[in-house]
Amino acid sequence: MLLSLLYVPGDRPDRFAKAVASGADAVILDLEDAVVAGRKAYARDAVAEFLAEAHPVPVQVRVNELTGPDVEADLAAVTGRPGLGGLRLPKVESAATVAALASRVDTPLHPLVESALGLEAAYAIASAHPAVASIGLGEADLRSDLGVSDDEGLLWARGRVVVAARAAGLAPPAMSVYADVSDIAGLAASCAVGRGLGFLGRTAIHPRQLPVIVEAFRPDDRDVARAAELLAAVDEAQRRDSGTVVLPDGRFADRAMVAAAQRTVDLAARYAA
Repeated sequence: MLLSLLYVPGDRPDRFAKAVASGADAVILDLEDAVVAGRKAYARDAVAEFLAEAHPVPVQVRVNELTGPDVEADLAAVTGRPGLGGLRLPKVESAATVAALASRVDTPLHPLVESALGLEAAYAIASAHPAVASIGLGEADLRSDLGVSDDEGLLWARGRVVVAARAAGLAPPAMSVYADVSDIAGLAASCAVGRGLGFLGRTAIHPRQLPVIVEAFRPDDRDVARAAELLAAVDEAQRRDSGTVVLPDGRFADRAMVAAAQRTVDLAARYAA
């Protein structure tokens, strides 16, 4: 489970190793929005060099748009490198473009929905190919396309992507970046809203955001205790060869409750590690 992901501009190789050591679950080296046109080639070479060896955490690369002029050079530079942990695909609007890329490369794919058209195709994109490992939102572009200026205007879009991911059998998605790196309280509040919608984790643009993200998505001790209690009751029912699971408070536990409890326990174990 990738709970925190840290973006780094592809033309800042001085930050690559620091990002890997930052505590983020994954690092995203960005060849797209974070790099101006005149530095694309430099960034591409720097990223390719860093990916010449594997690293302790997954290192993904956000390539340029699949329909744009730079993506072929991006793919030639980074695919097949030992350190490549996946490709982040911006502005995806159809399953066909994802499937076409999956037939050419052998690495996990992480499409980003950043437009109304992409949002309409979210489930098709999430289920386009077994290589799709996650789906997420690019909220800055989506805000512009939808004409919304606040988080409330994105509630439906966020929920749709969560549902698309789960319907396709993917892990819950990570939230998009929170642009104001100085607004720690705002980041925490935004993460709380996202957690309530079903997101699991978030992408960051500065290391100082990582502890806030981790704390926001960490299950609290009470939830972990309740989940462990439920799973213990399941084990007891199995020992009694009973299909009925009754919790100490008298509630009956169904399969959905058991699955949710297992996710909570697994997530707590992930944090403990």
